Amino acid sequence: MAAVRKAAPGAGSEMGPEYKRAGHVLLHAPSPSKLFGRVPIRHVVLMQMRFDGCLGFPGGFIDAKDGSLEEGLNRELAEELGPGASACYVTENDFISSWVMESPRKIVGHFYAKRLSLGDLEQLEGGAVHAKDHGLEVMGLVRVPLYTLRDGFGGLPAFLCNNFIGSAKEQLLEALGCLGLMPQNKLEEAVRASQK
Repeated sequence: MAAVRKAAPGAGSEMGPEYKRAGHVLLHAPSPSKLFGRVPIRHVVLMQMRFDGCLGFPGGFIDAKDGSLEEGLNRELAEELGPGASACYVTENDFISSWVMESPRKIVGHFYAKRLSLGDLEQLEGGAVHAKDHGLEVMGLVRVPLYTLRDGFGGLPAFLCNNFIGSAKEQLLEALGCLGLMPQNKLEEAVRASQK
């Protein structure tokens, strides 16, 4: 993505009509599960496989008729996640950061994170196949592996080698750190392992 910079919360409408506004959300829940009975999962973090083959977060472009950023984002979530989206209603309190892209299109994006109960998250996953956009804009939800396997590459390092849309990879790493979903040293190790 070219010419990305951080923007102030709520930026977009005051930047001029040539900028489109977008909103996306990282959904997460604590989990007591263990992979193979020994690798702690700790947290479930959702991303989605998009129509273009890239990984991203639920959300999308906010229309002027949506009113607030959060109203537009919640409309997008209902379209992409179906009836379970009501459990992840996003408010201003869930805001994490904003960014600006100048080319190839002028976009101001706003990123949120919402903590759910594991039960609500699992219900959302199960119902997402009935969403309006399932199989069209969204190919399916994906859980992010928040661990590194003994080989030093399996898990998060391998996941980070996928193709991500726009700044989704940077947003994922930022959120994992600022929300404390992974210890910072383990997160840094996973990033280094993914670059080898």
